[in-house]
Amino acid sequence: MEKLRKVSGKVAALDRMNVDTDQIIPKQFLKRIERTGFGEFLFFDWKYNDDGTLNEDFELNLPRYADACILLSRENFGSGSSREHAPWAIREAGFRVILAPSFADIFYNNCFKNSILPIVISKDRTDELFRLVWENEGYSLDVDLVKRSVTGEGINFLFEIDDFKRKVLLEGLDDISQTLELKDSIGKYEKLFMNEREWVLPDEGKSL
Repeated sequence: MEKLRKVSGKVAALDRMNVDTDQIIPKQFLKRIERTGFGEFLFFDWKYNDDGTLNEDFELNLPRYADACILLSRENFGSGSSREHAPWAIREAGFRVILAPSFADIFYNNCFKNSILPIVISKDRTDELFRLVWENEGYSLDVDLVKRSVTGEGINFLFEIDDFKRKVLLEGLDDISQTLELKDSIGKYEKLFMNEREWVLPDEGKSL
């Protein structure tokens, strides 16, 4: 998994509450067997009209948000089904950081498995960031995971994050990598387990 230490770039403002995973990546695109190729379908039902033309009323279609790598949204982001395809789509679309007052638990945890940093911020700070983004085209932020800081014009604050989740992003550890870090301890436990329970294996397997 790709490491994440610092993200600097443009902020895209999605002024919606309860953004659910079926809007993030609609169900018709879940038939793919790969983990890739979902980015182009991010917010598909909002992004396009029924006739397939671009929906000019959808916030993220605005040219001012092109190439944004930080997503700002409202409460309960990522609610709905537990599909991991949602962070896959967000990551492939170029977003590495999501700022919101709250996240659905499963979506929040899935972000850390896909090199995305979800940051919980207060409602007042959310409102202030929306104002700054709306009033300043091309508004950008520097998000530093090492320092746990978010800085930009008119904004400067520290955010809280679980130490283990922070390590996962800083070192780019997926589930397998996390397990391999413990392989020596696992090996010692297995040997101890077998020595204390010889009856588990037939005689020819006791050499383990």
